[in-house]
Amino acid sequence: MTRSSQRSVPERPANDLEIRRKVDDMISYAYVAVRQFPKAEKHVLSAEIRKTCWQVLRLVIVCNKRYHKKTTMQDLDAELDVLRHQVRKAMELGFLPMKKYTHWAMLNDEIGRMVGGWIRSQRSKGGGR
Repeated sequence: MTRSSQRSVPERPANDLEIRRKVDDMISYAYVAVRQFPKAEKHVLSAEIRKTCWQVLRLVIVCNKRYHKKTTMQDLDAELDVLRHQVRKAMELGFLPMKKYTHWAMLNDEIGRMVGGWIRSQRSKGGGR
């Protein structure tokens, strides 16, 4: 076995949700983006943003496991909205450059569209009452 084959990225399981993958990618980007926050904000806004990111991931996983998904999906939608506002505030305060904000907002919008589609699909099935 060569060294290059040892360093390959582990494959994700086939039953892994696409939305979970997107949230995982967004969290990875979030850690890169908040690393440059000022020292005074490392344990305030930066910590809150990281906490919200992990909460979004937790809600996606819980939502996937539950039979009745409606309230969990509403919580997920609300938490994603909180994250959007936190990221926007970080940009407004000058902690996040416009380029990083734009990319992060695009990731959040994509996740939001997926959550919206998930909610609509549950309504059409009549599930998650």
